[in-house]
Amino acid sequence: MARAKSAPPVETKITPAVNAAEAQALVAHLAEVMESLLRTLEQETALVRAGQLSDAAALEQSKNNLARSYMDDATRLKASQNLMARTNPGQFEALRRQHDEFHALLQINLAVLATAHAVSEGIMRGVADELARKNTPQAYGASGRTATPGPGSAQPLAVSRVL
Repeated sequence: MARAKSAPPVETKITPAVNAAEAQALVAHLAEVMESLLRTLEQETALVRAGQLSDAAALEQSKNNLARSYMDDATRLKASQNLMARTNPGQFEALRRQHDEFHALLQINLAVLATAHAVSEGIMRGVADELARKNTPQAYGASGRTATPGPGSAQPLAVSRVL
């Protein structure tokens, strides 16, 4: 059976803003995207902290779309930075401050997600260790000590990704 070839990634050409009005519109759009992304990240962080992982997972598509839009706008703004510096340096500085705030909140979100990942991994390891312990014969070994589970006694775990 022939395997279907995946389509190559679509490359979009980033064009810098050509005038001050276009640059201002780009900055305004980037600010809106950052604000929407911040609200989504704050909502995700609150849901993960509350243990509502399925609700947090439902935000993934929206978060991905906003992140893609953010990257596109940021790349275009970077290509337009000379024009921005000449035409409206104050707006550029305000955007930089907003970006710094965005970065700080993103770090909090990443820390919460990393903590949730570590906790879930710890739970899974604990379950696996307990299953291995229960499946190990409760007998004494040649040294006179109880036998410890060996690597071959590990049982596979079935994990449901539906939360």
